[in-house]
Amino acid sequence: MVNTRWAALGVAAALVTACSVGGTQPTKPLFTQAPAPQTGGPSCLLPDVPTVDDGRGDPYFPKDGGPGYDVTHYKLKLKYDPPTDTLTGTATIEATALERLSELHLDFHGMKISKATVGGTLVTPTRIDDSLTVPLPVPVEKDAKLSVQIDYSGVPQSLDEGNAFGTNGFLHTTEGAFAIGEPHSATTWIPVNDHPRDKALYDFELTVPANLAAITNGVRTSETVAGGLKTSTWKVTSPMATYLATLAIGDYRVTEGTHKGLPVINAVHNSIPATTRVDEDIARNGEVLDFLVEKFGPYPFDALGGIVINDDRISFALETQTRPIYGNGFWGATRSNTDVIAHELAHQWFGDSVSVDTWQHIWLNEGFATYAQWMWAEDEGRVTTQQEFDRRYATETSPIWSVPPGCPGRARIFDSSVYNRGAMTLHMLRDKVGDEKFFTILQTWVKQKKDSNATTPQFIALAEEISGQQLDDFFNAWLFGKSRPRI
Repeated sequence: MVNTRWAALGVAAALVTACSVGGTQPTKPLFTQAPAPQTGGPSCLLPDVPTVDDGRGDPYFPKDGGPGYDVTHYKLKLKYDPPTDTLTGTATIEATALERLSELHLDFHGMKISKATVGGTLVTPTRIDDSLTVPLPVPVEKDAKLSVQIDYSGVPQSLDEGNAFGTNGFLHTTEGAFAIGEPHSATTWIPVNDHPRDKALYDFELTVPANLAAITNGVRTSETVAGGLKTSTWKVTSPMATYLATLAIGDYRVTEGTHKGLPVINAVHNSIPATTRVDEDIARNGEVLDFLVEKFGPYPFDALGGIVINDDRISFALETQTRPIYGNGFWGATRSNTDVIAHELAHQWFGDSVSVDTWQHIWLNEGFATYAQWMWAEDEGRVTTQQEFDRRYATETSPIWSVPPGCPGRARIFDSSVYNRGAMTLHMLRDKVGDEKFFTILQTWVKQKKDSNATTPQFIALAEEISGQQLDDFFNAWLFGKSRPRI
């Protein structure tokens, strides 16, 4: 499906056709075709936005997150009433001080806070826009453990950040709701420290009308029905970045099973006809996962699945941890599309388990997932990775050559270059070092960086270490140059 925002942005191809059986276009971005930066544009050392920083120090999003502490666990008790679109929540946030603190800064969009406590002591938080400041009863020293509880309720408000994704966050539907978005989403339904640097474990308790399904991240540990309400609990046992948290409430056909010991939960909205290829393709999650495991090593999580929504506002897919969420437009009436599944499942390694240190390094997510998608298409016998590379390299005037994927700028983190030129960089690295060393680099990368954050210089250093080659010139040309590299 295509919304009017994509038409306004001048996207090269509609989502409905972008990932057809015969092609492997980028699955998530529906990338923006913003004007290419001019020569002498923003340096990779400086963002194209002001560098006011009261957050986690990200030059692209300097106000995201709060400094001085590390969240270790979110315990979320959520109740949603679809007729009134009211969400009632209690968030218990366990954190460790990284320095002496007298207050915590969280990110929270909309909704009213009715009560806040720190270690059981009542406190009065203050808010400026989406920044929530929670005072501590007494200052704490480095390494102190903190427990903050926030009770809140209201009608969640979505975000429109003017990027390739359009509307992000918590979105009300005819009978329910869902939450999706990048780089911001969680703040519309949870008070969080909203930056990938602060990954945490999660426990969810969801209460919804008994006739509706409710699905989120991780392993479902219980489900009960009483008094016309259904309550389910879910556990995320590997650290998760906030934007990867998701929620889907509504009329879904849910299938459950296991794959090599992993619990699998798939959900397809019942407004999507069962005669489409959606259910058939989503059921291949395990098969796609097995292919990716051969390339990247062990799957980093303990649950698997996917959620397919049917909503004109969402024309993308997102790698929400353990359970990616997909817009129905990837399929249409009769088309099969497992490429998008390969892309989002590859993100479970590249983006979810190994997360960006700052958003400048997003090619480490999108370039890797796009190349995984190309490899899956090749394995399926449709198109080779070399053909995918050649098709993109052939156009000397392509906008991807003017946007360096290793430093795209805030406005272009979802640019085609980040996806396609990022994947092309990996293809050329593979050609340069050979298959054995290439896949050793990828498998070592995800093993060393599991559950943590990473940067482009760290990847370059590992590639040089394993290959035994000096690769500065290679990566400068492919990731940071503003012209088509020679081959």
